[in-house]
Amino acid sequence: MISRATLGRNAQLAARRQCRTQPSSYRGLATPASGSFSYEIGDSAGVKFASRDLAGPTTTLAVVAKAGTRYQILPGFADGLEQFAFKSTYKRSSLRITRESELLGAELSSYHSRENLVIGAKFLRDDLPYFTELLGEVISQTKFTRHELEEEVLPIIKLNQKSLLGRTMDLAVNSAHGIAFHRGLGTPLHPSSSTPLTKYLNGSRLEAFSKSAFAKSNFAVVANGVEHSELSKWVGQFFTDVSSSAPDDVPAIDTTPSKYYGGEERIAHDAGNTMVLAFPGSSSFTGQSYKPEIAVLASLLGGHSNIKWSPGFSLLSKATEAYPGAHIATTSAAYSDAGLLMISITGNANQVRDASKDVVKAIKAVAAGEISKEDIKKAIATAKFKALESGQDIKAGLELTGAGLVQEGKAHQIDEVGKGIDAVSEDQVKKAAKALLDGKATVSSVGDLYVLPYAEDLGLHV
Repeated sequence: MISRATLGRNAQLAARRQCRTQPSSYRGLATPASGSFSYEIGDSAGVKFASRDLAGPTTTLAVVAKAGTRYQILPGFADGLEQFAFKSTYKRSSLRITRESELLGAELSSYHSRENLVIGAKFLRDDLPYFTELLGEVISQTKFTRHELEEEVLPIIKLNQKSLLGRTMDLAVNSAHGIAFHRGLGTPLHPSSSTPLTKYLNGSRLEAFSKSAFAKSNFAVVANGVEHSELSKWVGQFFTDVSSSAPDDVPAIDTTPSKYYGGEERIAHDAGNTMVLAFPGSSSFTGQSYKPEIAVLASLLGGHSNIKWSPGFSLLSKATEAYPGAHIATTSAAYSDAGLLMISITGNANQVRDASKDVVKAIKAVAAGEISKEDIKKAIATAKFKALESGQDIKAGLELTGAGLVQEGKAHQIDEVGKGIDAVSEDQVKKAAKALLDGKATVSSVGDLYVLPYAEDLGLHV
């Protein structure tokens, strides 16, 4: 078996020797980390980075790029970059990357959201040099070979397209975003099965897009479970091959601000029934239009209980007791400069229809101030818990922090988020609910359109 010391390049070996020759500066796994949930930010060789030294034997490292579906220059490009992560580079084959990572016991991952592309690895703390080098190599030296595109990348994208066809919830959420924002945030998270991918997607175009996506100004490196000085050192050493900006002949990332439109779309489907009622929401904490009262309103409306033996305090969880064949959930989708408060209803068509009417009644009750102070307090506590839990979660925290660094130059600090939610007043929640009813709604219906109601039937303006 190949020994661990043979993996990586001279940097890893040098790091190990340095640790052995300087025991006073070496931090053993038994030494407690700082335990802070706040990120420390910095800049090394022109690359923005953030770290949070949580106690534990493992480290999670990720590159967060402003290259989600909102920013892709052609359909399927965010999916293409995601699937090409850890494929062959000019230094290593994909097989070698896989074997070396397995020998180090690591996990490699890549995914994209509407705004971000996240490429990361989780590994033992001592292996930070190797994986920092690997991520720097992946974003700057991937080959984008034709055979990998045709044999490994496109087949997976096409499978994702087919699986989307039967998921009415995903269809409705994509539809709602398209109605609400048109382009940009309105671009589907994955291309539909009717999208002519072969017309747009090829290796040379993907490589060109990657030069914009992975320019130094367009991504950040974020880590959990690592000392800030160590991350700064290795980022400065292994991200030197990354371009400072996109070449002149490569299309620039479109940063047009999001604009909310609203409207209605109805899609016939025989696999199930879903309605999404959506309204303008709040941006992420690092954005300019952050509204903590939207998170409180989302918790107040709710839809299902966090305690299995109780119907819950939320308005819609109480309403669902009358509709056992329907499931209701309220989510606040927060982006860098906009947000969407979405209430989704799935299940039996008749019960979805009746439950949707109760959803609008619940919003009207909040706007009229017909909610008890105790329920408001519960909603504030629930919203704070969910926000802090999300920020504490490593995967969510990495993306939120990286996106904040790229978009606004500041990290997602969960302590400050909690303080903002604590300061929300009952009057703010009431005004937020009234604004939903006064403005244009977004309504997407997927399923039995003979039964599912129109927005007008619910009293919503579209």
